[in-house]
Amino acid sequence: MPSTVTTAELQAAPFTRGTKVRLVDDIPGYPAGSEGKIAVANGFEWIRYWIRFPDGSAVGHVDHKSVVRRKDYDAYLIAREREAIEAEKAAEDAEKAAADAAEAGDGGADAGGGGSVVVNGVTVPQRLLDMSAAARVRLGA
Repeated sequence: MPSTVTTAELQAAPFTRGTKVRLVDDIPGYPAGSEGKIAVANGFEWIRYWIRFPDGSAVGHVDHKSVVRRKDYDAYLIAREREAIEAEKAAEDAEKAAADAAEAGDGGADAGGGGSVVVNGVTVPQRLLDMSAAARVRLGA
């Protein structure tokens, strides 16, 4: 399997009865990595499974996102780790971009740019502010 596979691709198709799976999340009584076999698959919007474990017990209502095919388990762990690193890097980049934008915005205000105003994270163009002020004067408000 190529190293660029994603967790979503590994969990894209629903599993059928008899598919050998491994848990990727802890569930009551079984840690992540436990092996089992799909006993029942049900659901349209929320796909869930009854999983029979080697000790003979079965656990129901296991979410589709909590299991992966046994053969794809190692690739799933690698993809999940890579996606976590990418998400962390993206968050750092977004934080840096927001800090840069804030610095650029402060510099413009100090220079007396008088341009747009930011209200609740939305930029209101100066033209709209001028039109509102003119309407208030015209209406005597």
